[in-house]
Order: sequence, then C-alpha cells, then structure tokens
Amino acid sequence: MKRLLFMAGLMLFLPLVASAQDTPKAEVFGGYSYLRVDGQGGPGENLNGWNGSVVGNLNKWLGIKADFSGNYGNQTILGLKLHDSVHSYTFGPQISFRKSEKVTPFVHALFGGAHFRSSFLGVTVTDNAFAMFLGGGVDFKVSKSFAIRVVQADYNLDRVNGSSLNNFRFSTGVVFRLGSK
Repeated sequence: MKRLLFMAGLMLFLPLVASAQDTPKAEVFGGYSYLRVDGQGGPGENLNGWNGSVVGNLNKWLGIKADFSGNYGNQTILGLKLHDSVHSYTFGPQISFRKSEKVTPFVHALFGGAHFRSSFLGVTVTDNAFAMFLGGGVDFKVSKSFAIRVVQADYNLDRVNGSSLNNFRFSTGVVFRLGSK
C-alpha cells in the first residue's frame, strides 16, 4: 500500500517538475517603444517607435540578449521644424525569474551604442554615443510558444561628446518562445 501511494504521489509530482522546466532556448521580442529623451538644458522630447530583441537562454535564469530600437519624433524650436531619430543597439545579460508557469519577470543590463539624427531645413546632423539600458519587465505566457510583454521599462544613459543624457524607455509587444531547454 505504501509503495502504491508513493508511486501515485510521484506520478502527480512529475508533471509539476516538467512544467517548471519550461524554459525556451530563445526568445524573440518585437513591439512598440516610447523613449523620453533628456533635453540637456532645453526641452526634452517624446519619441515613438519600435523595439526588438533576441535572447539566447543559457539556462533557466540566465540569457544573453541583443536589443535594437528605433524611435522617431518631430519638434519645433525657434520656429524650425526638426525631425529626430535615435537608433540603439545594445547587448548584455538578462536574468529571468521563472517561478510561475504564466508570469516571467526579468532584469537586464545592456551596453552598446546609439545613433542620433536630426534634420531641419534640408540639413542633417548626426552623432554616435555610448548607450546603456538598465531595467526589466514582465512577460505573460499565453502558450508554449507565445507570450505578451506586458511591460519593459529601462533607464537609458547615452554619453554624447562628454555629456550624459538620462532617458527613459517603455516597451510592450509580443514574445515568440522558440524551442525548450
């Protein structure tokens, strides 16, 4: 009888262990991005655009992330209409907290570069900068291969010509979960 109860308990417990090991080999994210750019003494700017990333998961909690974004906006300064854009490309570790079957919070530290572009009166000015994103978010699993990124919020530091821009980025979208570990 003890053996039968042990086997029944084991049979009930095994699916829980299997579901806890539902870690995708890779995660591909794509979605909307809002970037609030520091004005450095002038007016700041609200930019809208896209954010995409790929994470290769090394194990249940640690992944390597490549993150790319493009944000665009228009502003008028002293009667001049400016068309601005910022593209960033950053890389680094991501730590995921896979304690729940449906909800996966994560944090990341990403480092790389940013390219700024501003056009007005037919003149285009560009600049490149060091870029850093520190932040995290929450994914809500819809199915084995699909999740919704409910929120991703990042502090964004850009170093341009010796000056620091302290920016904020918000992203939301869809996550495709590929394979399983």
